[in-house]
Amino acid sequence: MQKTKGQKLKDEVSKRAKALGFDLVRVTSADIGSVAGDRLRQYVAAGYHGSMLWMPETLERRSHPQNLWNEVRSIVVLAMNYGPDEDPRPDLQHKSSGNISVYARNRDYHDLIKGKLKEVASLLASRGGEDVKVFVDTAPVMEKPIAQLAGTGWQGKHTNLVSRELGSWFFLGTIFTSAELPEDTAEIDHCGKCWRCLEACPTNAFPAPYQLDARRCISYLTIEHAGPIAHEFRAAMGNRIYGCDDCLAACPWNKFAQSAKEMKLQARTDLVRPPLQQFLSFDDATFRKFFSGSPIKRIGRNRFIRNCLIAAGNSEDASLIPQVTSKLGEPDAVVRGAAVWALSRLCDAQTLRSLQLANAPFEQDAAVLAEWQQATA
Repeated sequence: MQKTKGQKLKDEVSKRAKALGFDLVRVTSADIGSVAGDRLRQYVAAGYHGSMLWMPETLERRSHPQNLWNEVRSIVVLAMNYGPDEDPRPDLQHKSSGNISVYARNRDYHDLIKGKLKEVASLLASRGGEDVKVFVDTAPVMEKPIAQLAGTGWQGKHTNLVSRELGSWFFLGTIFTSAELPEDTAEIDHCGKCWRCLEACPTNAFPAPYQLDARRCISYLTIEHAGPIAHEFRAAMGNRIYGCDDCLAACPWNKFAQSAKEMKLQARTDLVRPPLQQFLSFDDATFRKFFSGSPIKRIGRNRFIRNCLIAAGNSEDASLIPQVTSKLGEPDAVVRGAAVWALSRLCDAQTLRSLQLANAPFEQDAAVLAEWQQATA
């Protein structure tokens, strides 16, 4: 049977995308219906988005692809594997080291994938004669529901996308086009009775299967949340200083996962179990240089040091006390407050009291004073 023009174009796009390192290429119609948008509205109404104000601000544009661009007819969904060489969970036992989410152990995937998407989109535009737009994560696009409709995978009980071919470890990018391309079959849910991802969460961030309360999620707390981290979550954070992989790593479908083929997504050796002592010494310039090209850079040095201080407090490593103590003089109150908490976990009562007396004349922030009060109660 002779291929249609749309099928030929789709095949050519898929071939080019895979040559550039994408592992899966699927297509769905831009007419996705109203279900995903309704669920998004319910999520925001419940307050599960926390301080991510961009979610309610972009709610209507995000709720349907044609609200973002009314000329879109088809959406090409591309997946790129970033799987680790081994299960990252044993790294959590190295308490004097920081644990960084697998996806952030090398280059910023936004830049890497967007560049490759543009190459694929250019081919689509030149061959098809239609308009295109590319999006990676930061745009108001419901990537996961769209990817499920395209057959890339399904949203598991942890709300992340799971693939029968790639397991849990892959990035998504989308190309919106005004061209009409043949659609792939939507994927169905294969979670069955499994609850491992929900049981793995250290902070009970799932109110129910398929629902995530970001306000309790360690990835949100260490990356998106700017202020002090609530006490109830600090011990559960362990040594996680940027993101959390527990619900992803627990998924049995990872038996099909593969190690990343793209060199820029393979873990830097200095970001696998990096010593907290090293990071606690970073000033702003050192932080920016060390994490140049990394997604970690975007949270800024102070938020990163806050995370490292909480990890230090959970480390049981008294050798970190001098560096933690030095953070009591930091300009940022959130950093000082985290230092107080860490010292309350590392020091004996007499040492902690002497540190409080030494710093009391200079401390003016109410939140930090409250940390001291709670630490010495």
